Amino acid sequence: MALVERLPRVLTARGWGLAAAGVLSLLFAQFLGRRDLLYLGILLVLLPLASVLVLHLVKPRFTVHRTFAPQSMETGFTTTVTLSVASDGPLGGSVVMREQLPQRFGDAPEFHFPARHPTPSGVSLYEYRLRSAARGVYDVGPVTAGFTDPFGLGISRHTLGGTDRLVVTPSPLDLPYSPLTGVRGTDGNAVTRRNANPSDDDVMTREYRHGDPMRRVHWAATARHNELMVRQEESVTTPEATLILDQRQASYGSGFLSAFGGDPDTDSSMLSSPTFEWAVVAAVSISAHLLERSYALRFVDETGAPALQRSVSAPWPGDEEFSGPAGLHGIAQGLAALELLPDPAKRSTSSQKRRSVSARSVPDRSVSDRAVSGRSVSARSVADRSSAVPFGDPMLDKLAGLKNRGPLIALLGAITEDEARDLGQAAEYGSQSLAILVSERPRDLHSVMDILRSAGWHVVAVTPNASVATAWAHLDTPPATVTSSTAKTTLRSGASS
Repeated sequence: MALVERLPRVLTARGWGLAAAGVLSLLFAQFLGRRDLLYLGILLVLLPLASVLVLHLVKPRFTVHRTFAPQSMETGFTTTVTLSVASDGPLGGSVVMREQLPQRFGDAPEFHFPARHPTPSGVSLYEYRLRSAARGVYDVGPVTAGFTDPFGLGISRHTLGGTDRLVVTPSPLDLPYSPLTGVRGTDGNAVTRRNANPSDDDVMTREYRHGDPMRRVHWAATARHNELMVRQEESVTTPEATLILDQRQASYGSGFLSAFGGDPDTDSSMLSSPTFEWAVVAAVSISAHLLERSYALRFVDETGAPALQRSVSAPWPGDEEFSGPAGLHGIAQGLAALELLPDPAKRSTSSQKRRSVSARSVPDRSVSDRAVSGRSVSARSVADRSSAVPFGDPMLDKLAGLKNRGPLIALLGAITEDEARDLGQAAEYGSQSLAILVSERPRDLHSVMDILRSAGWHVVAVTPNASVATAWAHLDTPPATVTSSTAKTTLRSGASS
């Protein structure tokens, strides 16, 4: 059997056996002078050859459609893949099909066509599940099939259909409640009263009180209640927040690796590190925490540019303002394929290949013309970003225009003391300024933390093994209450994030 498996895959084991029997018959016919063995040998040799010829001349035509439920999945969760296969013509033999998957998903599923219970229209449906512990954008498919003739002698392999992209987003973690901007309602909104001329939808009424001007009388409400009613308006102020995510390779330590395994020259490989993966999970968790409380979130990088502009999975790469469930979905999608910005001083040939592949791996089915345009612009802006000054004037000018319009939250790597001084100037622009530094050696960041704290930032340093929820809870400690003994406290361990 092992010998048969080493033979070229143009004949099945039965086909090779028949061909071998034909050759033996021809040899015996030659030695024994038997014409009947000659005819038998020719027949046994020609049958497998004819099967191979027919299989290569008759090209099978199939329609393959693949769907994911949900369309994108979070890390640690599963998605159900439904594969529908239909033949566009008569099929004489059996077909064994295999779905091609990235290595991280394990063994590729195999199935036989047609299915035991096809639909009335002849479509065979198959289902299987995928689960990934790492974020990314993965190509699922195509389907490969081995076709055999009705006698099971020859085999021909074909590729059916194309590939579909599965987006695996980082899974947000639950964070403890943290009062960021003072007194808010249960939905995070601040309510203020004003006297104005609102629309009917904004109007609230109350009974008339002595001294109320007659121009505020609401006649429709007066008629309904049979007593004099006046307008009482409330305006709802949507809270805002700004999230900064440092994305530089130089900030996240040494020993960089592909968080997604595989060959670094493939489009499934992204430049990342354990510390950056922690920052990505923290970013999506904080975003979910704020957006679910009706915040309007502004998401930028260390230069003040849109944080997701380099991500090939971002539906709107140029956007930096997000709100509501749609905003959370956009952030999670963008973070799925966000990788580190390579350090220009340490740029290597392999990293250049990764970036070029990443720039080419734009999904074929773009969500809109704007998304396609955004991706092309982001691909051209990588070189500009590598030379941009982190925490420089462009970012400070942007934050100055948002002064006191909500908390300022920064997710940072191991920044330098000079960068800490530059970032320290932004503390006055947020109603509260909060910073989380993640590093393999957080004790080396004590001087950086002191600089930020002296500028008015709430700061905590963590390792990649620390809990995101614990780090978030520590930010509630006001800078004034941090003593000299606790000022250098770092979070080294905790629940896995």
